Amino acid sequence: MTTSQIKVTPDRAFLFAHPAHFLALGFGSGLSPKAPGTAGTLAAFPLFWLLADHPFYWLWIAVFLIVGVWGCEVTGRDLGVHDHGGMVWDEIAAFLIVLPFAPVNQLGGMVAYGLAFALFRLFDIWKPFPIGWLDARVPGGFGVMLDDVLAAAYAIVCLLGVARWM
Repeated sequence: MTTSQIKVTPDRAFLFAHPAHFLALGFGSGLSPKAPGTAGTLAAFPLFWLLADHPFYWLWIAVFLIVGVWGCEVTGRDLGVHDHGGMVWDEIAAFLIVLPFAPVNQLGGMVAYGLAFALFRLFDIWKPFPIGWLDARVPGGFGVMLDDVLAAAYAIVCLLGVARWM
C-alpha cells in the first residue's frame, strides 16, 4: 500500500505537522467534528474583516487561491483522500470572493452577510451543474479549489440580483 492509499484522520498533530496542513485545514476550523465546511466558511469572516479595506484585497485573494491549490494538493495526498471534508481552505478562499458582493447597503450588514453565507453554502453543498461535474473530474488541489470558486460565482450572481432587486 502506497502512502497515497493510506487514509489518515486529521487531528491536532496532523494540523501542525506541515504548513500545508495548517492552511488546508483552515487554521484548525476543518477539524470541527460536525460540518467542517460550515466551520471553514465561518473562519473566512475574521480574514475578511482584516483585509476588506486593504488596497490589495483582490491580490490577497489571488494569493490565497494559488497557495490553496498547493496546500490542498499536499494535504489531500498526505490524508490519502483527494478532497477530505476537513480541508476547508477552499471554502475560506472562495467565500472571501463572495463577501465583497454582499448587499450591505440594501440589507444591512448582518442580513447581507448571512445571505451571502447561506447562498455560498447552498451552492457548495448542492453543486449544481457544472460544479458537481467538474468536482468529479478535476483532480488535485486545483480541483479542490475549483468547485468552491464556482459555488462563489453562483452566490455572487444571486447577491447581485438581490442588490439590483432591492
